Amino acid sequence: MENREDVKSILPFLPVCLRSSSLFWPPLVVEALKTLSEGPHYSNVNSGHVLFLAISDIRNSLSLPDSSISSSASDGFSLLFDDLIPRDEAVKWFEEVVPKMADLLLRLPSLLEAHYEKADGGIVKGVNTGLRLLESQQPGIVFLSQELVSALLACSFFCLFPTNDRGAKHLPMINFDHLFAYLYDQYDEKFENKLKCILHYFERIGSLIPAGYISFERKVLALEHGTFAFPYPKENFWSQSSISLCPFKISNSGLIEDQSSEAIEVDFANKYLGGGALSRGCIQEEIRFMINPELIAGILFLPCMADNEAIEIVGTKRFSNYTGYASSFRFNGEHVDKKEIDVLGRRKSRIIAIDALSSPGKRQYRVECLLREINKALCGFLDHLKCHQYQKFFQDMGSQHDPNVKGSSGHSEVYHLSQGNPSASSQTIEGTLANQLLRNHEAHYCSHLDYQQEIGVVTGNWGCGAFGGDPQLKAMLQWLAASQALRPFIMYYTFDLEALQMLGQVAQWISSQGWTVGELWDMLMDYSVQRLRGETGAGFFSWLLPSLNSHDTILLNNSHNV
Repeated sequence: MENREDVKSILPFLPVCLRSSSLFWPPLVVEALKTLSEGPHYSNVNSGHVLFLAISDIRNSLSLPDSSISSSASDGFSLLFDDLIPRDEAVKWFEEVVPKMADLLLRLPSLLEAHYEKADGGIVKGVNTGLRLLESQQPGIVFLSQELVSALLACSFFCLFPTNDRGAKHLPMINFDHLFAYLYDQYDEKFENKLKCILHYFERIGSLIPAGYISFERKVLALEHGTFAFPYPKENFWSQSSISLCPFKISNSGLIEDQSSEAIEVDFANKYLGGGALSRGCIQEEIRFMINPELIAGILFLPCMADNEAIEIVGTKRFSNYTGYASSFRFNGEHVDKKEIDVLGRRKSRIIAIDALSSPGKRQYRVECLLREINKALCGFLDHLKCHQYQKFFQDMGSQHDPNVKGSSGHSEVYHLSQGNPSASSQTIEGTLANQLLRNHEAHYCSHLDYQQEIGVVTGNWGCGAFGGDPQLKAMLQWLAASQALRPFIMYYTFDLEALQMLGQVAQWISSQGWTVGELWDMLMDYSVQRLRGETGAGFFSWLLPSLNSHDTILLNNSHNV
């Protein structure tokens, strides 16, 4: 195991030790965890104050410095378990949940070893799925069992992850000490209710640990051509696209996470995965991480996203219901997740983390910013496994042709696969089959990787709100990206935002014109140039259709699906 590159990359960020090809806890840690696993009558851990003392002892046995944990975390543990939670619930937690968490931690080394035994093509043929640092510009995927994820989250709760090297690798905080510290230092009901979601998760897995898998994928648009990946599109790419716009569905109410059928659900992300989930944040991304706590595991090994990157997480289970938003956020009991399981053992829950420009102001109308946002969304919406499927076909067929060979246009077949405009070389077997893989999702290679034609995009006001983006512009950019990615539909939740009251009518009119992706992109470019020059101050909808301000019968005012 010492020779595994994936193990080498992640070991500095794990609390366990490696020697003689075995992972293990130091003896003093094993002793402490065994004591905890026996319950409060043996361990005397029956309060938040004593629990934190036990955590501190384990941390000392791991030589974790006191400076690496928030000074108020101990007060937060005491406040939550000794004052805020009803005593009968706290007693049950110490008697039933804490021992189960200690047992999970004891099994962490063996869970990791079993994980690496399956990592070399044991889950997805020919793909390394081992836990490792998925660094920036390195596309890859990690598959973790939900049991291993629960053990990793127990490490976070006990604040056992080393933190010294995380900043240098652009990794966000992973231990829960800040959650407890903010509860004490800046008490707010939202902090208490975020922790209630976490406690509920551990209560649920203490009763029954889910048996499935979760995948975490770093998706990258290649900055250089010639690599076997989707290239980062330039302005001409979008302008010349002949892809048809996909159907645009709209709802003024409802929530992205309540989507019942399988779809790509957009996480309005921070470039650091999770944003303020483990600190003060409590808006869209942070709430999703609280009700689907298994998402937090990705924070361990996924450094911040670059402009050409997105993160896709498939398989997490939702455990909690909630009400409110931001300061009004409240835990609202158990959620029963009824989503089906795919052939790889993952729940059909697909969450795409894409980070928008923050406070872009007028610069969001510049071409470089438009490209940044539309390509960020495209990166998230594309099925990057299609490239691997295409490559695998030629490997298995023993093709004499290199799928990266550039045609007369100067681009590889993969470039045309992502653009949807095959070159003249598409008359060859490579081009024909590339087109078939792109459009015939019942083909053998697509079906065995569970690729689903019906997986659309479910999103909303990405990059607006706290990030300050133009909601009309962002809606159109996401529509373009979903269409270019050949998604069958985009479902847009407006959250009743006033600026999007006419979204249904505008989308209906655009669709009625039969515009392509390229034609709508050119229209956005024309509008943005006028905004930058100060030639118009109108929103895109009014600029495109001035009649929106009248009662022109050209628009179907009751239309919400186009």
